[in-house]
Amino acid sequence: MAVLGLSTAFSPPRGSCIAVRIRHGARPARSNLSLRRRSAGGGAIGVRAEVSFVDGDEAKRLVAEEGYTVLDIRDRTQRERAHIKNSAHVPLFVENDDGDIGTIIKRTVHNNFAGLFFGLPFTKRNLEFTKMVKDKFSPESKLLVVCQEGLRSTGAADVLEREGFQNLACIKSGLQTLKPGTFESVGKSELQNAGKAGLVTVQGKISAVLGTVLISAYLFITLFPDQAEKLFDLAGIKL
Repeated sequence: MAVLGLSTAFSPPRGSCIAVRIRHGARPARSNLSLRRRSAGGGAIGVRAEVSFVDGDEAKRLVAEEGYTVLDIRDRTQRERAHIKNSAHVPLFVENDDGDIGTIIKRTVHNNFAGLFFGLPFTKRNLEFTKMVKDKFSPESKLLVVCQEGLRSTGAADVLEREGFQNLACIKSGLQTLKPGTFESVGKSELQNAGKAGLVTVQGKISAVLGTVLISAYLFITLFPDQAEKLFDLAGIKL
């Protein structure tokens, strides 16, 4: 209402630019607006809405009550591990299979470190991202843009905002912060754990197993010292 009142009742000087911020309480995706008005010979009024950042509960409400569609912009591997049911998928980064020597060297280094330890694929920017989103959604669509940590979704939402999308929201710090059961998910992992892969995932399991073995060994030595000494002698271990 305030935007309409301002645009019709107030005429700024020629070539001027006015920024207006409006807050509507519990509706964060519509909380920040930028109103730009030019002179009569300079074009029509343009309205841009800033991206809103919400927590998991508010994100769930936006989807359930406000009609927002979840746009998952993670890479293919993370999405396959777990994704929100009925979400759309347009990756901001795609796997880099380029064959030039520079890329081959970087891919080899990546796979021997980040790929091995963290399960991260070697990727590059998806140059068709904006086009793919526009093929699926109109600029008036309400989109909840999600990624695992919140960084890629912030970048993707900024790109879409500059392309004219006006109803955009992101989850602060990404899917990794969601409480279990916030959204119905598809996949073998929990949504909050979809970013974990590689040796990082087995490190905790290895620690748990080693801890169990050590505790069991300690109890055995404590409760059955004579038997434990015989076993150590057989193994050639001197206590």
